[in-house]
Amino acid sequence: MLGIEQYIIDPDREYGNLCHNLNGAWLKIGPKSDTYINILDIREESIEDDERGYLANKINKLMGFFNLIFGNLNEEEKAILEEKIIDLYQNKNITFDDKSLYKENNNLIKQDFKDTNDMPILEDFYELLKKDEKTKIFAIKLIPFVKGSLNFFNHHTNVEINNKLIVADIYELGEENLKYGMYLFTDLFWDKIKKDRNIKKAIYLDEIWRLIGVTSNKEVASFIYKIFKTIRKYGGSSVAITQDVSDLFSLEEGIYGKSILNNSEIKTFFSLEEENIRVLEKYTNLSEKEKIEIKSLKRGECLMFIENEHILTKIEAADFEKEIIEKNK
Repeated sequence: MLGIEQYIIDPDREYGNLCHNLNGAWLKIGPKSDTYINILDIREESIEDDERGYLANKINKLMGFFNLIFGNLNEEEKAILEEKIIDLYQNKNITFDDKSLYKENNNLIKQDFKDTNDMPILEDFYELLKKDEKTKIFAIKLIPFVKGSLNFFNHHTNVEINNKLIVADIYELGEENLKYGMYLFTDLFWDKIKKDRNIKKAIYLDEIWRLIGVTSNKEVASFIYKIFKTIRKYGGSSVAITQDVSDLFSLEEGIYGKSILNNSEIKTFFSLEEENIRVLEKYTNLSEKEKIEIKSLKRGECLMFIENEHILTKIEAADFEKEIIEKNK
């Protein structure tokens, strides 16, 4: 209604009706889906017009993704992996020279940016890794993504996404693999958010603990924190959603959860159990009275932190909002 583009990552398939009733784009990846997004895509919008460094930017983000697959890497392993990523793109004639990302043509005014079919896919990386004794173990860990149950990650992107409401359904990935889908779409949506500062947009990261909690890693969590810290300058806002507050602070002694909390202009807390209240108390200035209130909140009631104000609030959906959300259920 306000003309704000909306990007939603949906791990639990909760936004389907909303998307359908507002004519949004529904992107689903999983074993039964024929929608593919290539994590190795370098997109023209991934850096702004006055910036440089397409490949360097992509390597930084890929290190986070591969950390999720390979486990926490030491500095030597990171260096070896980066060398292989550079070789991977070099095989596709993509180098640190940004001009290598443009197709050769006779049009001297504007060259076309390379598309997904010009990019490597995970199978290319797998083949490269298995040739070197130092990286064979990484190749083995990539097998599920290339030949196994997660091989839907091993395709060129086959969708054009131009819609003001986009919902990424990753429900079919299953509990253990949701983090890969969340990272994949966060990377995609972040590129779209950076494309035009004049367009208002918002990204919703449901179950954000999967990306900044103990099951994640520092590279991924740093990427997510960067979104929350810088999205305003791109005309955007970011919304973090979680069922369990304590999960936000389970990685690196909670530094990423705390940083995101501190960079959030509005914080909304619904009813919490005693354990979560104790965690929240460590990272916010909850009063004794508020600790009692937050435990006894009823459905639709919440405690909102807006800058220095703490406001007890009751949220009620308008009739037209209920119709949008509940229609066809």
